[in-house]
Amino acid sequence: MNWLFSLLYRLAGWSTRGYVPKGLKKAIWVVAPHWNNWDFFVGLGVRAVIGIYIGYLGKSTLFKWYSAWFFRGLGGYPVNRTQSTNLVDSVAETFQKNESIHIAVAPEGTRSNVSKLKTGFYFMALKAQVPIVLVGFDLTRKCVVFGDVIYPTGNYVKDMKPVYDFYLTIQSPKKEWLQNYEQTGEIPLPK
Repeated sequence: MNWLFSLLYRLAGWSTRGYVPKGLKKAIWVVAPHWNNWDFFVGLGVRAVIGIYIGYLGKSTLFKWYSAWFFRGLGGYPVNRTQSTNLVDSVAETFQKNESIHIAVAPEGTRSNVSKLKTGFYFMALKAQVPIVLVGFDLTRKCVVFGDVIYPTGNYVKDMKPVYDFYLTIQSPKKEWLQNYEQTGEIPLPK
């Protein structure tokens, strides 16, 4: 199936840029911006092109009785966004139980414009002691850009600065969270 996703990715005119950290056994891949449903297929395509199996967290409403097999088969882990669940602990435990695992997270949490990032990905990586790989969907150039690998230290603002700086370089419409950072240089603290 990867050959098909790779072919479609290339036929649609997408390419990749930057260093792909293939030597990592575990990582959280942070993907932004998330503007439309096609992002999912771009993600499947780039995953096939780089040759790393990366699962993903998806909203539980996608995992209905008739579609769950499809999304799970493509590496999906359902997330219930309507309940207060301890997702950070659950994902960290999943990382600890597996010798090799990669999970993609869209920190904006929605295709809509958002004024701040969700911070769960950071705390998942911190608790699981795994690196964060930055991935940008550059819509203008139809390019998936790989940024730095970040090893969370617990100093949230210091660790997040390269995240915000990286996404400023991605040529796509900027959501409010990134516009705010661009104007003020301030990274909001998690609540």
